[in-house]
Formats: sequence, C-alpha cells, structure tokens
Amino acid sequence: MKIQAMLLASLMLAGCGTVQTVALSDKDSAQNLKEKKTYCGAVPRIYSGVTYDFCMMHAELRDGVDAFDYNNANFGMLIDVGASGVLDTLLLPYTIYKQQADGSIEIN
Repeated sequence: MKIQAMLLASLMLAGCGTVQTVALSDKDSAQNLKEKKTYCGAVPRIYSGVTYDFCMMHAELRDGVDAFDYNNANFGMLIDVGASGVLDTLLLPYTIYKQQADGSIEIN
C-alpha cells in the first residue's frame, strides 16, 4: 500500500507545474509549453507553477474546440493549480531571487 501511494505521489509531482518550472531547466520548461502550443510568451519565475498550469489550460485544444472555453481545465489540473500555489509560496524566496537574476522563462 505504501509503495502504491509513493508511486502515485511521484507521478503527480512529475506533472506538477512548480516541478516543471523550478526543477527542470528553462529550455525543458519552454519546450514542454511549446509542444502543447500554449499562447503564453513567457512565464515569470514568481508563482511559475501556477502560471505554467494556466498556460496549459489555455493551450491549443484538439478536435477544433475553441481555446477560450478553457476546456483543458480537468479535475486533475485544478488540483495541480492548488498544489502549485502552495509549493510556489514555499519557494517564494528562491523564485524571487531567480526572477531578479535570470528574468522570466521565455517560451517564444
């Protein structure tokens, strides 16, 4: 049971917006957003996980659905926004420093 819980937690963290923007390189984060065809041009490092999640929600949709309907916001994504908000708050001193030192993560 513990192994299953740890596996589930690791899978959820792998898709977490904060992990995608803080733990991965800028190039990898930007590439992930480009592959999803998001309309974001840059992601600020302060609350980058939440911004990343909103960029994913505002990505180009399959099957010709209007992107402004925000149909990408499934239940898992909404949970991730909340989790990213908590993690982004805990990492705020680090992300403020990184924003000052490196600027935003450029996508385009």
